[in-house]
Amino acid sequence: MKRILLFVMTNLAVVVVLGIVANILGVNRYLTANGLDLGALLGFALIMGFGGAFISLLISKPVAKWSAGVQIIEQPRNADEAWIVDTVRKFAEKAQIGMPEVGVFEGAPNAFATGAFKNNALVAVSTGLLQGMTREEVEAVIGHEVAHIANGDMVTMTLIQGVMNTFVVFLSRVIGYMVDSFLNKGNERSSGPGIGYWVTTIVLDIVLGFVAAIIVAWFSRQREFRADAGAAQLMGRRQPMINALARLGGVAPAELPKSIAAMGIAGGIGKLFSTHPPIEERIAALQNASNT
Repeated sequence: MKRILLFVMTNLAVVVVLGIVANILGVNRYLTANGLDLGALLGFALIMGFGGAFISLLISKPVAKWSAGVQIIEQPRNADEAWIVDTVRKFAEKAQIGMPEVGVFEGAPNAFATGAFKNNALVAVSTGLLQGMTREEVEAVIGHEVAHIANGDMVTMTLIQGVMNTFVVFLSRVIGYMVDSFLNKGNERSSGPGIGYWVTTIVLDIVLGFVAAIIVAWFSRQREFRADAGAAQLMGRRQPMINALARLGGVAPAELPKSIAAMGIAGGIGKLFSTHPPIEERIAALQNASNT
């Protein structure tokens, strides 16, 4: 319940902040007496599209820590925590990135990486992962998450999401204005948009939002293959990652908060909207890859 409430509150705060910014800059005044101001609309769409994506990225670490209940390992309290920190440090040095924060959260087997910058990221693993896998398999999963950071996947996904958001906001309002103009053809236009504009915009925000989500999910699936290959490269062999994926394919992944679900090691349900490819495809891609 806390995770859902946090997700709703975060998105509400982002919308409010962006609305204030758009109002201050005047870019929300794209409907004028002379028609649709495409320049102002594009500015509004860019602020809403990229603003929301980048704000989510910038707050991804604190949101992840709070919503997933991540306990940061400041000083290892036991041999297992010391090993996790040492493993992350080893891979970070090999990948030539700054040492990420390392944390553990309660739950079934899963892991994620998040953060706005390569040199200030977070890698977290679940207690279920540590208890249900061999150390070699856990090491492969950690390598996968470090590869996400080294590949800049968080920033890449943010940019893609920003482009899609901008596309949705801009196109829905252009089409909404066209529909409203058609419905009011031959009638004296009022000072503001009519019901046709608002209904069309709301419907297209939803429909185009689904299309955008499918495109973003496709890009997310491609970066999973790259992170799997990155883990194999960091470890010097593919078999540990193959073994880890095979084991994950037989267990239920931990539920992650929506804001960080795309960074988890295990996949979602539904092919078009899934942020992760099927486990079988990921294993086949590793098996068919040339030795590195």
